[in-house]
Amino acid sequence: MQVRNPRTGEYDYHLTVDRLEDIREKAIRLRAAQKQWNEAGLDHRISVISDWADRLEQNKESVINQLSIDTGRNKISKIEYEGTLGMIRGRCHTVKSMLPPHEPRPSFIDPNVHITQQYIPYPVVGVISPWNFPMLLALIDAIPALLAGSSVLLKASEVTPRFLDPIEQSIVVHSGLSDVIQIIRGGAEAGREVIEQSDAVCFTGSVATGQKIAAHCAQRFIPAFLELGGKDPAIVLEDADIEITSEAILRSAAGATGQACQSLERVYADEKIVEHLTQTLLEKISTLKYNFHQGGALGPLIYDKQASIIQSHIDDALSKGAIIHSGGKVENMNGGLWIMPTVITQVTHDMKVMTEETFGPIIPIMTYSDEKEAIRLANDSIFGLSASVFSQNIERAHHLAKQIDAGGISINDASLTNKIFDVEKNAFKYSGINGSRMGRDGFLRFFRKKALMNQTGRPDSILMQSEE
Repeated sequence: MQVRNPRTGEYDYHLTVDRLEDIREKAIRLRAAQKQWNEAGLDHRISVISDWADRLEQNKESVINQLSIDTGRNKISKIEYEGTLGMIRGRCHTVKSMLPPHEPRPSFIDPNVHITQQYIPYPVVGVISPWNFPMLLALIDAIPALLAGSSVLLKASEVTPRFLDPIEQSIVVHSGLSDVIQIIRGGAEAGREVIEQSDAVCFTGSVATGQKIAAHCAQRFIPAFLELGGKDPAIVLEDADIEITSEAILRSAAGATGQACQSLERVYADEKIVEHLTQTLLEKISTLKYNFHQGGALGPLIYDKQASIIQSHIDDALSKGAIIHSGGKVENMNGGLWIMPTVITQVTHDMKVMTEETFGPIIPIMTYSDEKEAIRLANDSIFGLSASVFSQNIERAHHLAKQIDAGGISINDASLTNKIFDVEKNAFKYSGINGSRMGRDGFLRFFRKKALMNQTGRPDSILMQSEE
């Protein structure tokens, strides 16, 4: 497969795709090695993964360089790399505290029956990750699965695959890990085979693909842990600090050029402060530059197909009466696709930009007159990933946050779920299904539970069933 460079538009990388028989052979090897990996114990797994993190740190420049080419982002690639290492080390440091108790306990129903709970890891966990944060989202599921005692079949996106080369190199030379994680390269066909060879699947990506994966997993009676799209709303109350609010909204909506599932994509502002908020956002946007300039904070759009979707959403809004105040046009510059943060007003819920995931730096702003209307608008969506509320009255902000149908709510900030990993949250509606990838559940979801029930007294007699 030929891979596009997001800065130049050139197809300058050749991805050698795994054949289906290659994927099957890798899965067989993983399945054979997993039992010993699990039986070696948690301390051994922590040690191996911690040592591997050290090796990744030795390959820092190589990994960051490939991530930068993949995404067209230098600074964010460094942040992603450091954040991924922090996640790996954080998981290794805290995983023991997440282990459930194994000591026998008497049953509440019959104290003579003593119960021991056994936790059995899924032998092979398939991880299928997206293109927007290639390294972090590939390993955020793989690491806790490995710590649980599973082996991992990892297929990263074919849109941003370069970083896999230094990652795989570090795994191959690290003998303690090479038997229990295998990297798969390819597109949809390879992804389907990963599902076919796995005992549980983690997927991050679009709703449409997630639905297909859920159906495939259901046919195989295996769990699918899905983190899908979002259309995250922000509710801005009339007492919000506009400086703080505008800073958070802009960073969330335009950071990483809006290419993150937890980016804010809808803003509902009290009609009393909407003009102030809009003007403050426009002033901040006027100082931004593309990252091919010194000090530029805005990278290119990574995926050319997504760029077309972004432009179609803007054009749809314009055709239905919306007003563009900044940006508004995907630009082709030296082969790369770029767009400035786009503030749109006079929007309604019959526009794609308010209902479908845009995945770009678009900030549509809609007014409301009272809190009930704000909640109704925020919840008028098929998505429920995350959201934000802005108010200087914290009690009031919490009251509204509790009414929003989404899994993670940031208060007086935005997109906090992209850095706060130690609290569990679930995706609502079409934004996903099954256990949280964060906190304790992000580890425990890779186990099946077995109950060992030991009768210490006399078993019940069949005569108990005798009719009187």
